Formats: sequence, C-alpha cells, structure tokens
Amino acid sequence: MNLSPPQNLSIYQLALDVEVPPKRLIISSATLLSMVKSQIDLLIEQKISATIVAKFPPLNIFKSELKRYQQHLGDATIYNCQLAEAGEVKANVNSDSGKSYSSLQLVVDNRQVEREYFLIILSAEFCSLILAHRPQKIKKQVLNKRNNQKIPSMVTVQTFDGNVIQRVLDGIKNLANSKQFNKITDNFVYPQTSQAAFTSQLFLAQVKRQEEINSRKYKSRFSNFKEQNQTLRSKLQGKDEYLRNVCQELLSPLTHIKTALSLLNSPSIKAPSRQRYLDMIKRECDRQNYLMTGVMDLVELERNLDNSFLEPVCLSEVVPGVVSTYQPLAQERGIMLAYTVPNDLPNVWCVSGGLRQIVINLLSNCIKFTPNGGQVWVRTRIQPDYVQLEFRDTGIGIPENEISKIFNRFYKVRPVANEETGSAGLGLTIVEKLIARCGGSISVSSIPGEGTSFKVLLASVSG
Repeated sequence: MNLSPPQNLSIYQLALDVEVPPKRLIISSATLLSMVKSQIDLLIEQKISATIVAKFPPLNIFKSELKRYQQHLGDATIYNCQLAEAGEVKANVNSDSGKSYSSLQLVVDNRQVEREYFLIILSAEFCSLILAHRPQKIKKQVLNKRNNQKIPSMVTVQTFDGNVIQRVLDGIKNLANSKQFNKITDNFVYPQTSQAAFTSQLFLAQVKRQEEINSRKYKSRFSNFKEQNQTLRSKLQGKDEYLRNVCQELLSPLTHIKTALSLLNSPSIKAPSRQRYLDMIKRECDRQNYLMTGVMDLVELERNLDNSFLEPVCLSEVVPGVVSTYQPLAQERGIMLAYTVPNDLPNVWCVSGGLRQIVINLLSNCIKFTPNGGQVWVRTRIQPDYVQLEFRDTGIGIPENEISKIFNRFYKVRPVANEETGSAGLGLTIVEKLIARCGGSISVSSIPGEGTSFKVLLASVSG
C-alpha cells in the first residue's frame, strides 16, 4: 500500500479514503468514552480474547477501560499507543496479574496523529474500529464565527469493515516500526462469518449506556431545577415577609400621627397637651423617615453587594473620622467616647464605603443604648490573617435570648430613655451583610445592665 510519509500521515483520513467511507459522527469526549465502554463490556460479556490497539485522550478514565478488560481476560494483548521520539516497543508486565501490556511508540513529529484517537479490536469472532479526529483550534474558531454555533469536540467514525480496519493498521505500522506489532497484524485473519449478532449486541449495549447517561443527566438537571425552584420560592417568601414587615412598620407611625391629629381637633385641648401631640407627630414623622431611609439603603445594598469588589482599606483613615462626628453627641449626653486605632495597622479587605457604614452603625448603636455618664470605646487588635475591630459600651446590655435576633430585619430591643426618634431596626442587618460580603465575621457578647461588645473580624491584606 502506498502511504504518505509519516510526518503527513493522517490515520483518520486513511479510514475515509475508501469507496464507501464510514459515516462521520460529531461527538464529545464523554460520548467517545461511552462508545469505548460499550465495546469493552461486549468483549468481557462474551469472553472474547482480543488484540486491542488504542490511543486515547490523556484522561485516566480511558486507560482504566483497558485495565478493566485486562483484568477479565488474561490472554488478551493490548497495545497502548503513545507519541515518542523514536519508534520502539516496550512491553511492560503487570506484576499483580502477569498480563502483557505493551506500549507502542508512534513518531512524535506527526501533528496529524497527535489529534487522533482510536480503539481497534481484533479477534476471530469480532473486529471493530472507533476512530476520532479533533479539529484544529483555528478551524474551530472560523466555523464558530461563520455558523455562530458551538464546535463539537471530535469527529468520529465507527466501522466493522475489515478493509477499513486494515488500512488503519497499515498506517499505524508505518508510524510505529515495531516487528512484534507487525507480526501480529500481518498474520491476522478477519472473521469470515457475519458479525451481525455481535454488532447487534453492541448497538443495544450502546443504546442502553446512552439511556443511562441521559437518565443521569435528567436526574441531575431535575435536581438542579428543583433546587433552583426551591431557592426562588424561598426568595419570594422572604420578599413577601419583608414587604409585610415594611408595611407594619409604616403603619405604626401613621397610626400614632392619625391619633394625634384627631386629638388636636378637640376644642377643649389645652396648650401643654397640644404641644405634646405636636411633638408626637414630629417624632413619628422622624421615625417614618428613618424607616424609609433604612429600607432604601438595605434595598440598594442587596442589589449591588454581590457585584461589588473588595479593596484594601486603612482603618486609621476611617475610624477616627467617624468617631469625631459622634463626639458632640457623646459629650451632650456625658458619654466618654474614645478610640485606639494605631496608624501601622495592616489594611483590611472591604467593599467600597463598607467599612464606614459598619463603623457608623455599630458606633451609633453603642451610643444610643448607653445611658448618660457611660463609656464607649473603639479598639483594634491584630490576629492571624485578620484585624479585630471592637465596639464596647457600658450600656443597658442585651438579654441573652435576644442576641440571636438583633441582626434580623426591623428587630429592635426595648426603647431607651434618650432615644428621640427611634430606629428602623435595619442597622445591624446592614452591618452583618457587609461583613459577610467582605469574608469577615461579627460576634456579640453582652451582660444586661453592664454593657455590650461587638467584635468584627476583617481579613488582613497582608494575611
């Protein structure tokens, strides 16, 4: 047979250069593996001892099929083709089973064969060929732009025609130059009787395996869809609950305002009572304003938080500025407010503007629940891979059974005497979400009547 020089030889093209070429299939690596498994299953089931010549993609799962067959039929001969610098055969004997397993070396400078994979089965009862060709990447890109479709992994043929199989074997012999391999393939006689029974069994095996693959895919997709559906249902239920909470919070100040307005219309109302009702209206309007502002802040935060990027932030550039903003309020209430934030602290990872929001919410919370004459500190401490930021006060404290609830939306502890406008109950919710996005954590410890401590851990940039 007149073959092309080894450097230009394409085993795949040899299989197609016949009068009636095998039909080409466009498949993925997973489908190629399924076809290989089906043929190995047939050989094992029928106890056919064959000579196998194979070159597979560089995946261990393909090689494991050869080992599986080798374990079931000890007198089988397997040639695992590999690219090498020079043509030679190295017979490696498996020490556990004593079965022959040869490594057939093919010339390495043949770029066509590098992208071609095959499984050849030679036996007196059954012969077959699976031959796959992976197109070049450049061609893939051109086809992709032209057809706007995803290019499949490989173009594959499967045949039981002895003439086609022999052409492919001749091409491999031209590349390998192995006397042992040549002797086996030159003396091989293809089955004279029809292989219809085996090919029918192989077809049924491949259909069965494909059904199993499709069933696994269906179950996996169904499970994914079910999980996604449950997630969406949970989100919708959460939004419904959130909306109910917002409405309830809005109704409360409106009810107080409406009550105060009706009492102001009384002709017998006295000046002190009138002023008290006017103050109530102002307080409830402020409360509603806090609520709406908090809700909008939370909605904006949840919308943008997942797409926000972390950036290095210097604690000494943020904390002192926020503390100085709250100093006048603390002095007015006789609260000692102090901070300890060294300039040489390592930067921490946080979303843009997030650290300022965290400090504002936690500091204002400490001042709000600290009686006149109390104390509030902001301190830092370096820990392995983290920087700890602590907010401690000598306030009213939090009962133990309420600590787990304080980060819930709209949850508020009992009101305090110096709270003029109330709050939306969203500050700590915002703090928790920001810290979680930054990969940090927050912990709370409190003793009623003695004070509370919030400890925030943020990842150190140098960690």
